[in-house]
Amino acid sequence: MLLASEKGWPYSWHTIQDLPKDVFVNCEVDRVWRIVKGDVTEWLSPHGGTDFTPERHLLIGTPGIGKSMAAGSYLLYRLLHCDAEKIQVVAHSFGGSTTYVSDKTTRAVKRCSDEDMCVSELRSLRGHGRNVYIIYGVAKKGTPPPRHFAPTSGWGMIAVPFLKVANYDEWAKQLQAARIIVNCPAEMDVKAMCAWMTRDGATDEQTKYWRMVEERIDMC
Repeated sequence: MLLASEKGWPYSWHTIQDLPKDVFVNCEVDRVWRIVKGDVTEWLSPHGGTDFTPERHLLIGTPGIGKSMAAGSYLLYRLLHCDAEKIQVVAHSFGGSTTYVSDKTTRAVKRCSDEDMCVSELRSLRGHGRNVYIIYGVAKKGTPPPRHFAPTSGWGMIAVPFLKVANYDEWAKQLQAARIIVNCPAEMDVKAMCAWMTRDGATDEQTKYWRMVEERIDMC
């Protein structure tokens, strides 16, 4: 699956690199969403009740397989398309320094450029009783999300490490989070991605590009 956006995705707004605006979604990324969707469905169902606390999740996988780029963007896309009466707000944060708060009821996005602004916004959302799901991009090794990003109850959350993060057991303990392990993409997934990226080139150019990629990657 391919997600395209003329304006790009939050992960590309947060970097000075000229990153592609297309996001490739393979079966592993979709599996992450199905896990989150199941939790969200139970949270917002009539059977969930006011005492049900959504699961917190911690995404784990090999660096470079698209946890922050593909999984983070795909989760944002899916959560924004959930019923606005059930999940009113989706927040996508990058290490707490920059956070994009999407209010689905007003169809507006607010950019919080520092942690103080973010704390104020999250407190306001809690005060108004909004249902919020947080995608938290972990930018620093060994640094768990601040406590205001992980309320004791009432909101859903998934932490998506940007970098290789050691000591996952300690992370999961601090976040009280269930781990989701993302496997490496299959060879056919990588081939499909390469074909799309070189779709405007000649056949020999596409083959050459795939051979170059094939030499540089280690398929799981």
